[in-house]
Amino acid sequence: MREYLLTLCITAAVTYLLTGPVRKFAIVAGAMPEIRARDVHREPTPRLGGIAMFFGLCAGLLVADHLTNLNEVFTKSNEPRALLSGAALIWLIGVLDDKFEIDALIKLGGQMIAAGVMVMQGLTILWLPIPKVGTVALTQWQGTLLTVALVVITINAVNFVDGLDGLASGMVCIAAAAFFMYAYRIWYSYGIESAAPATLFAAVLMGMCLGFLPHNMHPARIFMGDSGSMLIGLVLAAGAISITGQVDPDSLFGGSERQAVHQMVPVYIPLLLPLTIIAIPAADLVLAIVRRTWRGQSPFAADRGHLHHRLLEIGHSHSRAVLIMYFWSALIAFGALAYSVNSASMWIVLGIVILSAIGLVLLLLPRFTPRAPRWAEAFVPPRYRRRRAASAALAQTAVEASEEEECDAEERTPVVAGVAGVNGATALSARSRFLDRRKAGTSR
Repeated sequence: MREYLLTLCITAAVTYLLTGPVRKFAIVAGAMPEIRARDVHREPTPRLGGIAMFFGLCAGLLVADHLTNLNEVFTKSNEPRALLSGAALIWLIGVLDDKFEIDALIKLGGQMIAAGVMVMQGLTILWLPIPKVGTVALTQWQGTLLTVALVVITINAVNFVDGLDGLASGMVCIAAAAFFMYAYRIWYSYGIESAAPATLFAAVLMGMCLGFLPHNMHPARIFMGDSGSMLIGLVLAAGAISITGQVDPDSLFGGSERQAVHQMVPVYIPLLLPLTIIAIPAADLVLAIVRRTWRGQSPFAADRGHLHHRLLEIGHSHSRAVLIMYFWSALIAFGALAYSVNSASMWIVLGIVILSAIGLVLLLLPRFTPRAPRWAEAFVPPRYRRRRAASAALAQTAVEASEEEECDAEERTPVVAGVAGVNGATALSARSRFLDRRKAGTSR
């Protein structure tokens, strides 16, 4: 555990320290696209944050390779090298997209090639645990197609959810934390060495997100861009593939216990835990594809219909919308993790239900904004105070009245060519007083 924590800290430190210089480089390189209709930020913000995250990934794998216990992951498995190869390719495609806005189909092809590179080096799904059936071995083509599909779906799910400051990095960090606990339990409790690469991938992924998150919280100073979102999506998918296709479920459970597990709710199955971890991004991805196809648009056409956009439309602030998405991601990921450890406990199910109810109340809170009594106004935020609401309404009424008076005055006053504030440069600012002095014949 100490070596995993050291790897996490080194990855986070390198990512954090490099993000500042990368931001300056992005500004100089012109990787600051204009604000689009679907964007929620108001000022052009540099991208290319994925550069710092990629070098953090490299630093974490390099440190792990020189540690006593984690070095066995590199000697006994080729999966870390496969991950690094696929990550380098997808990162390069993301950097080009952040700078030059490449076509969506080209990015999709690059994602499939990156997944194929990992498959060629051994990072693939070899078998599937099926409920009531057992372990089903896959052919080479079946494993390749399933691996590529999982990589592409995860990458695009993370990419689609990257719409608010700190949203994608925080949600993936929560998912990586839950996945790390699951993989570490399999590796340490059951002594299965083939789960060690997935545990390492989760630790490095947490470090990448934690190191970048301070720069990306609202208001963000830099965006990760596609170079970052596709990168962390690929690392998350690589961990899911490793724990699913390389760890034999029969080694976890034996005899009658294995028979009972296969007949129970399949949350025990390693394949479904990664899917629950990306449940929120995957749901957003599916809804986006259905919505755009129903409108006759391309599935890759951007819009403002994502889950985080809908939270803003309901009335949530930017920070509250991000925290709500964090809450639901943590509830699904850690709820599945707790249930996989002890599914017989009704307290876990009851806790998940109660937290879900709390999440629904927080989700619909702007629709039912309560007003605190006057004696409690000093102890609640201003938006729940009656006096603040009344004063705000009066101020809004006064502003609207003054605007109407100004409009009436402008209609009554004839506009003359050359008046300051109307023509030429004077339409942007008041005419300079120095111009008037020169017209008056002054020497200054």
